[in-house]
Amino acid sequence: MLRPIFSPTRLFSIHRALCSKAATNGLVLTDVDIKTGYAKVTLNRAPVNGLNLELITEVSRTIDDLERENVKGMLLTSFSDKVFCAGLELTEMVNPNPDRLQAVWTSLQDMWAKVYGCSFPSVAIVNGHAPAGGCLLAIGCEYRIMCPNFIIGLNETALGIVVPPWLQITMRNTIGARESEIGCTKGTLYSSEQALKVGLVDELANNKEEAMAKAIGFLNTFKNMSPYARSATKLMLRNRDIEDMKRYREDDTNRFMNNVMNPEFQQGLAVYLQSLKQRKAK
Repeated sequence: MLRPIFSPTRLFSIHRALCSKAATNGLVLTDVDIKTGYAKVTLNRAPVNGLNLELITEVSRTIDDLERENVKGMLLTSFSDKVFCAGLELTEMVNPNPDRLQAVWTSLQDMWAKVYGCSFPSVAIVNGHAPAGGCLLAIGCEYRIMCPNFIIGLNETALGIVVPPWLQITMRNTIGARESEIGCTKGTLYSSEQALKVGLVDELANNKEEAMAKAIGFLNTFKNMSPYARSATKLMLRNRDIEDMKRYREDDTNRFMNNVMNPEFQQGLAVYLQSLKQRKAK
């Protein structure tokens, strides 16, 4: 069944409901354009959009809200013009409570599945650095537009974390098998120009405003297409990866738990966090 055409009254009610929710929690801000039906989703957890359990959960809830309201597209961006998303919150992994740590990882799996498998077209406006989980969010979207002088990539191995198979697959689908193997194993962080060259992003923009305009241009390419045909085709392309993750998610979770709870990893993380504190002090 085709999605209904939005009336101005209907879009206004969507806008009001989503903005009311965003104002309440503050971690993710959602603004729906009444004319286009496009939702601008802004990651809003200062200082660097670290993915703690609460932010991960809120991103998933936001995607669910947008699905229910049948928005026509999503523009994912950051409140900051320095960091799009710094990735998984490191403090979630410091001498963690096992139950919360497990909840963090399973929630991250769910968030990836929702972003990667959302029915509406999605664009990441990468207006800041996007390592690890920031890259996850960007490559989960269908299209990526990046501002200059930033970095993006899956650098988990540099921190002693195994890149999960579902994220490896997403990277492989984006930049190809050989480049993703090198990038994931080396923990490569690509500059904006390098990311464009290898296909990790689709376009560069001089600033966030220009990136927004280009993102809307991409979403507009679907205006005269059947929403059902477009979304069904997308889900056929992506659902197998999501279903595969669900089949091995317990093994994936156990691997992550064992990785993070390992004393050697905890020692390395403590050293890394101390170096960050010393760097900030300077």
